[in-house]
Amino acid sequence: MGRVFVVSLEGKIYSCKYCGTHLALSDDIISKSFQSRHGKAYLFNKVVNVTLGEREERIMLTGAHTVADIFCVQCGSVVGWKYEIAHEKSQKYKERKSVLERYKISGPDGSNYWVNNEAHAVGGSDTDDV
Repeated sequence: MGRVFVVSLEGKIYSCKYCGTHLALSDDIISKSFQSRHGKAYLFNKVVNVTLGEREERIMLTGAHTVADIFCVQCGSVVGWKYEIAHEKSQKYKERKSVLERYKISGPDGSNYWVNNEAHAVGGSDTDDV
């Protein structure tokens, strides 16, 4: 497979909850009002240490989008998705931006978000994904 090179970030960092790999800075949050299938999600201007999956069409609350899942480069966990194309004019601001699902990441203070009292973190907020 080869060697994985991971970018280290400085500041208030969001990390993969499974392996701790740095994913994004809190300064790069565009919106905390997104919703995913599993709960809240955050829209980021920039994320690092991720790989892109296949592009696919998804119908979300705000319309049709071409998106690609994003995976942690270290452990391979799906941590969110990237907007490739927004088909609605009012949603164009999302293009080339990424969403990280809160329950799949740890916050800058190391916090995880819990759902149904299960031993896994849940979170994020995005009003797009159904």
